Amino acid sequence: MFEFSKIVGLLLHPSLLILLSCVVGLLCALVRRTARLGRALLMVSAALLVFAALPMSDWPIEILEDRFPEPTRLPDHVDGIIVLGGAINLGVSAEHDAPTLKAGADRITTFLALARYFPGAKLVYTGGYGEADVARDLFGGLGLDLDRVTFERKSRTTWENALFSKRLVQPAEGETWLLVTSAIDIPRAVACFRAVGWHVTPWPAGYLIQHDRDAYLPNLPQGLANLDWATHEWLGLVYYRLRGWTDTWFPAPERGGQSV
Repeated sequence: MFEFSKIVGLLLHPSLLILLSCVVGLLCALVRRTARLGRALLMVSAALLVFAALPMSDWPIEILEDRFPEPTRLPDHVDGIIVLGGAINLGVSAEHDAPTLKAGADRITTFLALARYFPGAKLVYTGGYGEADVARDLFGGLGLDLDRVTFERKSRTTWENALFSKRLVQPAEGETWLLVTSAIDIPRAVACFRAVGWHVTPWPAGYLIQHDRDAYLPNLPQGLANLDWATHEWLGLVYYRLRGWTDTWFPAPERGGQSV
């Protein structure tokens, strides 16, 4: 199921669907019997490309990034800090024998900054596929005390991040733990941690969308990349709920101690 879900998720990326629609539409347009279908596919592809280049294509990401408010101040006390994997380029790191980061690197830098600000906090890096070993080299090279860090190495999904990390750490009731990951990932990540009984404080890092723009220049490549990422997260929320890995379709900040 894990490999199947990854393949399906890749095939449902808007950028790939638009490319396939263009190719199929062009081929169909060259044949008289399917010319009408071909023209329709090409028109749909063109409309989607225009949408991706316009400001409205940011909306699916804005909704996710704004779901949990950006922290305005640091807590007075923190017992522990968790950072989700996914920001390490394993292939390049292995080829050049040096830790290399990719999109989502902000979660690593934010985690390190918080670790320095709260020197007494426990630290957790959760990420399988060999990421934890690369993260260990990276943190050690940057001077972080590795005795403070618990490395979770088996998880493949965000739900497993939450489940396996809780088993390793066994947080006590009432402790304050910060959960650091990319802002767009926060809703699904928080839902997973709540589902395993670990109520963490979300700490989004690395926003993709700038709200106070004076002018907007169309950017098709970035728009397509944003649509792919947003689609991945929205489908992930649905998939995780259907699998029973979360308790709600679209988690929100807690109010009066109750999850929304």
